[in-house]
Amino acid sequence: MSLVNLIVILIVVGVVLWLINTYLPMDGKIKSILNGVVVIAVVLWLFRVFGVLSSLDAIHLGK
Repeated sequence: MSLVNLIVILIVVGVVLWLINTYLPMDGKIKSILNGVVVIAVVLWLFRVFGVLSSLDAIHLGK
């Protein structure tokens, strides 16, 4: 994955999260939980992209 693709994906995730936080009426607790989940997911994805957590390939979600 190229650096440009990585930056574009991070920008898109940030904009989508900002749009959700700005325009969807939610309780503050729900927004903070959503933000935390998204940040953790992005950090884990970045670790996988850079090869820090190569063990995530063995985890399969769903069937």
